[in-house]
Amino acid sequence: MNLNEQYGLRRVINACGKMTALGGAAVLPEIAPIVSESLGNFYELDALQAAAGEIIAKATGAEFGCVTACTSAGISTCVAACMTGNHLGKVLQLPDPTGMPHRVLIQKGHCVNYGAPVTQAIRLAGAEVIEVGTINRCTPESMELELNRDHVAAVVAVESHHTVQHGWIPLSELVPMAHAAGVPVIVDGAAQDLRFQELIGYGSDLVIASAHKFLCSTTAGVVAGRRELVEAVYLQNRGIGRGMKAGKEAIFGAMAALEYRMQQDVGAWTAEQDRRVALIISLLQDIPGLSLGIDPDPNGCPFSRARLTPDEAITGHTARSLTTALAEGDPTVVARAHHAEEGYIYLDAVELSDEDIQYMCQKVHTILGGVTT
Repeated sequence: MNLNEQYGLRRVINACGKMTALGGAAVLPEIAPIVSESLGNFYELDALQAAAGEIIAKATGAEFGCVTACTSAGISTCVAACMTGNHLGKVLQLPDPTGMPHRVLIQKGHCVNYGAPVTQAIRLAGAEVIEVGTINRCTPESMELELNRDHVAAVVAVESHHTVQHGWIPLSELVPMAHAAGVPVIVDGAAQDLRFQELIGYGSDLVIASAHKFLCSTTAGVVAGRRELVEAVYLQNRGIGRGMKAGKEAIFGAMAALEYRMQQDVGAWTAEQDRRVALIISLLQDIPGLSLGIDPDPNGCPFSRARLTPDEAITGHTARSLTTALAEGDPTVVARAHHAEEGYIYLDAVELSDEDIQYMCQKVHTILGGVTT
């Protein structure tokens, strides 16, 4: 079955990475059959979520866990959980926060847009967002001042390359600061599932990651953290979280992905990513006016990306126009263009086969007028 032909869709060569707009991740063959098996059967979802909670705990080092529709849903329900606790009456009252702690702190440099504003995900719970500091500077004194005001429900910290990367309070310092004020910390770690144990290890109260990023599963959000707060997250399914609940295929997929991760040789996986990046560099190294480099993942995940910086005077292309040209045609090649305005793009090899790499690099040669490979 060719779904691209059946529905008139272009084939995508994904050199951008684990992106929601491209369908998340290619589901691993170790996971897909388990999800498929679940589709024809019925389950008591409360019992299934409880089983998932134990697997999440084992895989992350947290006390417990649950599965939500996605990370964005997890942010909203985690914020709600910190406001209501396990009080069903309060759960049913949201998004009206009257009588509850409702002020949620976030460093201004963490107020990113991941396809929607993270501040909107917080406000969906009925919370008031308090942006602390300036875009490129958040001092401990500013955060401590806000932590010690009344009605603070939580602090949200975003672990992402999209945040400002200097002048902010790192998670290792933020967690003890918040806990000293009796305030829980929620971590948006959407693409940081490879760092789950590290993020939990800082003492974070709730950490959310996507099942459809490096876990390579069906679309879902994995919430890990303190048991009482995770239970309060799940309780939101009887309130504002009803439209954010996970189905059986999402829960089974997340469980299978975490079980696979626990026995995966991550070192071998990293070596394979290094090989692919080296292949890209070798295939593009003879193009005049194209500077190449290899950059590690900025969040500390164990892989790197190929960096391409075209000299417009020689190649006739900027990073932006190269991105546009790669995207034309069928198949479309989608580059990682977050830094195009700074003059360079990345080619992320995680979702590329060797055949994809050969096609992509030949297209780069054609666009930039290099020697054909």
